Amino acid sequence: MSNLDTHLWWQKDIVYQIYPRSYKDNDGDGIGDLPGIMEKLDYIKELGVKVIWISPIYPSPMADFGYDVSDYTEIHPMFGTMEDFVRLLEEIHQRDMKLILDFVPNHSSSEHPWFLESRKSKDNPKRDWYIWKDPKPDGSEPNNWLSVFGGSGWEFDEKTGQYYYHAFLKEQPDLNWRNPEVQEAMLNNMRFWLDKGVDGFRVDVMWHMIKDDQFRDNPPNPDYTENMSPYDKHLQAYTTDQPEVHEIVNKMRKVMDDYDERVMIGEIYLPVERLVKYYGENNEGTHLPFNFQLVLLPWKAREIEAAINKYEGVLPANGWPNWVLGNHDNARVASRVGREQAKNAVMLLLTLRGTPTMYYGDEIGMENVFIPHDKVQDPQEKNIPGKGLNRDPERTPMQWNDLENAGFTNGEPWLPLMDNFKEVNVKNQEENPKSMLNFQKRLIRLRNSEPALHVGEYVPVSSAGNLLSYIRKYSDKEFLVVLNLGNSEETMDPDISGYRALVKISNYPEIENREISGKFSIKPNQGLIAELK
Repeated sequence: MSNLDTHLWWQKDIVYQIYPRSYKDNDGDGIGDLPGIMEKLDYIKELGVKVIWISPIYPSPMADFGYDVSDYTEIHPMFGTMEDFVRLLEEIHQRDMKLILDFVPNHSSSEHPWFLESRKSKDNPKRDWYIWKDPKPDGSEPNNWLSVFGGSGWEFDEKTGQYYYHAFLKEQPDLNWRNPEVQEAMLNNMRFWLDKGVDGFRVDVMWHMIKDDQFRDNPPNPDYTENMSPYDKHLQAYTTDQPEVHEIVNKMRKVMDDYDERVMIGEIYLPVERLVKYYGENNEGTHLPFNFQLVLLPWKAREIEAAINKYEGVLPANGWPNWVLGNHDNARVASRVGREQAKNAVMLLLTLRGTPTMYYGDEIGMENVFIPHDKVQDPQEKNIPGKGLNRDPERTPMQWNDLENAGFTNGEPWLPLMDNFKEVNVKNQEENPKSMLNFQKRLIRLRNSEPALHVGEYVPVSSAGNLLSYIRKYSDKEFLVVLNLGNSEETMDPDISGYRALVKISNYPEIENREISGKFSIKPNQGLIAELK
């Protein structure tokens, strides 16, 4: 049995992702900012969340909304000033909360001074800071590597007669992480923010950072179909998840370890048996390789149950698990699983073993917003239209109240709001005891107060049909979680001899504080957490 005192903050607490453009606009330009986040810190604290992760706030031409960084050690004026940032960090720490920043190491902006130098000439000292290659004899691209955002991953530079590689937009040239000077410069950028007192980083596309040094063609994907992104025509055998990436992750980890109790989270979309390698030998890699299974799997009890058990089975010794329910790149959870299942989804997230990450707005059940063609902002959708790849629908402004623009801004919002914001907003839900927001507050309060639910062991409980169930236990306390992921009534018959349990919380509140034992019925879409007696 684990000792509670040995668990660090990032193992016990919930991570709350803020997409800063969309959280709260303080200056009326229609785009969220740091003073806006500061204004809402008490709301986040009251939610029961203690860790805030903010998507990129660095200077950027905004070709990919901040994931094209032109200065790694400054703040974009759109979001505020460095003074605003320092004050925000102080305010967060004063509330006994933590701040995690996005770090974007795979690529910079094409307007970063390093790249401007690099493209001046073939013998420029910064040339090797990026990935440059000669054309093939016929003048075509060096190989078949593609861009995630459509088309070739290679962009020809007329002036120097070579191609540079970009895994994403041509405005996002990939850094050459095989170059020790690049490594040191980027690690120093991490140190800059750690010295300011940030509590950790979420590292963008960590599995992309090293490419094959022989520049071999990626093989065709035998499972490719026309409705998939063109990027999926190939298996990314030589452009992602290269063996040497683990050396880079280890170097980043050593930087983190020079500071007290900082956390590094890696964004990695890989099957779990490859994902867990990012914990590193002897857990000297990333603390938390993001586990996106709840985002990507169909909402089916047996598939999710199998995924949980497989993940638990492949975790390395002392590797701490984590689960993600929503983010800025995937459809909102209420749109993915349906409104009826949204409370079950958050019960699952907040009761599985490991660190949970939730996305702003999911606490009030925000859904994907329809974006008219003329309002599309996402470069992925502009480059690859009609494939369902638009990320704007899940990035729309937070719905604070029923006033104009949902209380997000006095200006013109950078993305349209959901037309239901007059009903679905924080103010309305705070006043309704049965709302999604108040349900989540109660759920988070229960989780935070019970070690079994935030650091306890995970014990599978066999169930059938649409039911998913398991026990969390710590010391002499045990909680049974039962979730009906379908829309028909089910019977639960847990294989626990002579048990009795008191329902602590449910999305059907009338059964709370009732005792259950033996076989019992679970209504459609019902979930419950019960304390075993």
